[in-house]
This record gives sequence, structure tokens and C-alpha cells, in this order.
Amino acid sequence: MLFKDHVVIVTGAGSGIGESCARRFASEGACVVIAELRETEGEQAADRINRQFGGRSGGVPAALFVRCDVSHEAEIARLMERTLLTFGRLDVLVNNAAVIMPHPIERIDEEGLDLVLDVNVKGAFLLIKHAAEPLKRSKGSIVNIASLGGLTGQKNNPAYTASKGAVIALTKSLALDFAQGGVRVNCVCPAGVRTPLLEAWTARQDDPARTARELGEMHPLGRLAEPDEIASAVLFLAGRQASFITGAALPVDGGASLGY
Repeated sequence: MLFKDHVVIVTGAGSGIGESCARRFASEGACVVIAELRETEGEQAADRINRQFGGRSGGVPAALFVRCDVSHEAEIARLMERTLLTFGRLDVLVNNAAVIMPHPIERIDEEGLDLVLDVNVKGAFLLIKHAAEPLKRSKGSIVNIASLGGLTGQKNNPAYTASKGAVIALTKSLALDFAQGGVRVNCVCPAGVRTPLLEAWTARQDDPARTARELGEMHPLGRLAEPDEIASAVLFLAGRQASFITGAALPVDGGASLGY
């Protein structure tokens, strides 16, 4: 198994991409910390993994839920303390927790902008800050979930795309800072992904069926990604198959970034 006896933190792991990443790491032998703000979703995700994969040697669980609001440093510090007390190490950090705000700039107030930046940028920044030392000890890796929009821009989504552009720049800067310590830092840049969040947004549109069709047509492959397809890219970048890759911003976009 690719991650046997490894310890992995995945933020926003109660559903969608985060839950798929957590489940896939567990399937490869890892102990996974489900860092999630929503208690019910986090507990249920951890329970599903534990029922599917059982415990690990030494009596530790395959998955541990820790409630965490990544916009608050004190909660991140508690998350890291709980992880190390339970498992004794950290090998992989996946910064997935994020919020979106798909509105034109005229409709975004200061409070909304602060929320997007606090969760998407400050959260990733502070998680890496607190994970740095244990990751250096294990010569581990960091995978940030950015967005295709952070590479290309996106109409009527300036706060979110600005935050994901910052995540990409943070990834590249820390790849340089952490290289000599043996810690690799990369990010994945998805386009449209069939998550509960996107499906809920689609259902709120005036014509949900048309919206769903148009979302699929934005991708040359003709459909949205499944969360598990993004998780495959995350596991690749986190694992030994990518041992000479750092500072990469990998589009996983069904060809959405292509054209002429």
C-alpha cells in the first residue's frame, strides 16, 4: 500500500473532494485526520472510513474527526496537537477546505471578501505553518487544492479566483522554502467537479438542467470531474511516484484550459 503507516490531514473532508481524498488515503493504508467545521458531516465521514477499513496497528483508528475552523489559528494549533498526540507523526497535509462566492465584484462586501480570504488563503497558510516541523521530520508533502480559476481567471468570481491564485503563489514560494528540508509542496487546480456544493448551486438556478448541461460543455471531455478523479491527482502528488515534483500547479480540468 502506497501510504501504509502514514498520517494524513485533510481539511474540509466531510464531503466532496476532501472526503474522497481521505477515503483514498485510507484505502492505501494511511491514518487520516478529518479536519472539518461541520460536525455531523465530519463525524459521518470518519465513521464511514472506519467501518470500511477498520483500525490500524496499535489500536488507532483509520480515521479521526477533529472539528476545525481553519480561519482561526488556535483551532489549527489544537488540530495539530490532537493529530500528534493520537498518531505521533504527520506525513501529508491536504489543504482542501474552501468557500466560494460567485458574484461580480460590485456584489461582494468586505465581510464576504474577508471570509473567502480567511478560509482559502489564511487557512492554508496557517495550516502549513503549524505542520511545517512535523512534516520536516517525516520528509512529507503538502498538496493544496487550488482551482483552474486561479490560473486563468473566471467570470463573475473575483474573490474566489483571487484566493486560489494566492494559493498557487503560496505553493510555489513554499516549495522553494521547504525543498532543502525534503518537504515537497504542490497544488491541484480542478475545473468543474461534481460535488454536493456544486450540485446544490446548480439546483438553485432558474433552469437547473440547462445549467448542468452548460457546465459539462465547458470541458472538452464533455462532463464534470468526479471528486475521486481529483483525489487521484492528490495522491499522486503526495506519494513517492511524484518524488521529484515540487512547486507544480497541476490542472485537472478535462481540457477546460485549452483552446485557441
